[in-house]
Amino acid sequence: MIEGLAAIYIFMLAGFTGYEIISKVPVILHTPLMSGSNFVHGIVLVGAMVALGIAETGTEQIIGFIAVLLGAGNAVGGYVVTERMLEMFKPSDKQSKGEGS
Repeated sequence: MIEGLAAIYIFMLAGFTGYEIISKVPVILHTPLMSGSNFVHGIVLVGAMVALGIAETGTEQIIGFIAVLLGAGNAVGGYVVTERMLEMFKPSDKQSKGEGS
C-alpha cells in the first residue's frame, strides 16, 4: 500500500515539475527540445522491443507488441511535428519571388 502511494506521489510530482519546466521554455527553443524528446522516444522504442523480445507468455507478448506500436507512433509523430515546426521558419516562395523582381 505504501509503495503504491509513493509511486503515485512521484508520478504527480514528476508531472507537475515537467509542466512547470516546459511552460517556462521560450518558443524559439521548442524545436531543439522536441528533437531531444524524439531521442528519448527512440530509447523507449528500443526498450519496448527488448521487452517484447524476452516476453514468454501470450499476455506479455501482447503488451510488448502494443508498447512497440505506441513507441513507434510516438517517435514518428515527434519527427513529423518537428518537421512541421522547422517548415515554419523557412521563407515562403511568395516572399523569395517578390524580392527578386
